[in-house]
Amino acid sequence: MTEPLLTVRDLVKTFPGRRSRTGQPGAPIRAVDGVSFDVGAGETLGLVGESGCGKSTTGRMVVRLIDPTSGTVNFDGTEIGGLTQAQLRPHRRHLQMVFQDPYSSLNPRQTVARIISEPLLVQGSSAADARKRASELMELVGLIPEHLDRYPHEFSGGQAQRIGIARSLATSPRLVVADEPVSALDVSIQAQVVNLMERLQDELGLAYIFIAHDLSVVKRVCDRVAVMYLGRIVEIGEKHQVYSNPAHPYTKALLSAVPLPDPAAERARERIVLLGDPPSPAAPPPGCSFHPRCPKAQEICRTERPLLRIAGPGGREAACHFPEN
Repeated sequence: MTEPLLTVRDLVKTFPGRRSRTGQPGAPIRAVDGVSFDVGAGETLGLVGESGCGKSTTGRMVVRLIDPTSGTVNFDGTEIGGLTQAQLRPHRRHLQMVFQDPYSSLNPRQTVARIISEPLLVQGSSAADARKRASELMELVGLIPEHLDRYPHEFSGGQAQRIGIARSLATSPRLVVADEPVSALDVSIQAQVVNLMERLQDELGLAYIFIAHDLSVVKRVCDRVAVMYLGRIVEIGEKHQVYSNPAHPYTKALLSAVPLPDPAAERARERIVLLGDPPSPAAPPPGCSFHPRCPKAQEICRTERPLLRIAGPGGREAACHFPEN
């Protein structure tokens, strides 16, 4: 078996809590709480879950936009989680990110040529070579190279996201973390951007971590899916296993909310409605973090934290004391 391109083990990120009015420090917020997963070369792993579950924080730690509190991030045989910024620079070209809102991630005062060229200039390319590469990338993502000297506000949302994708590809990365890359776009434009990302993956051999809350999009683009809840992965496995027979009650509830194309099937199926809101990461419940909202919770769920373990055939794992088989 070939070694994975990316190996993440026991990743933790804790942020300081808000101070009270009297200046007392608040409880620390454990945004990511012991996350582990692998990504193979050319593979797409989907990270899904409700807002605030820690999936975006996990993605940012993988590319070292933020530093992990603890845990390891091993990329292509090198542990990058603890590298200094100077030590990390040679590895950054292989790890890039696409952000949710293209307009907020593109500098409005820079031309598109400068935006796409900047990663190359940082890596030491000449201005002429960087501009030539930017022109090639514009064409690769379906934009007109002659528009390189325009500014971000002169493009539509879908075009601006293509520029963001072009920038992420400037240094010929091997892994791209896409953080909600289509959620800010119209549905018709979403399909175009997803098609583009799939084509680029086939042509360039990219691996993706695809962060999203839209499970329909994730089902289309991902090979494997990791479901996160309150900073932890509660289920991970091959796409067809997770979607056809979810093992964790939280995964089952998420999938019950995905619209079905068949109206009759949509009317006939059971919708699982979770009660209440997710607990605060500053005060997580003991035992299983999902137990206050879980319809299957028993006493062991309130006292003992379940670990990820094999749940059913195919190697799918679930962090549940009573997984579905």
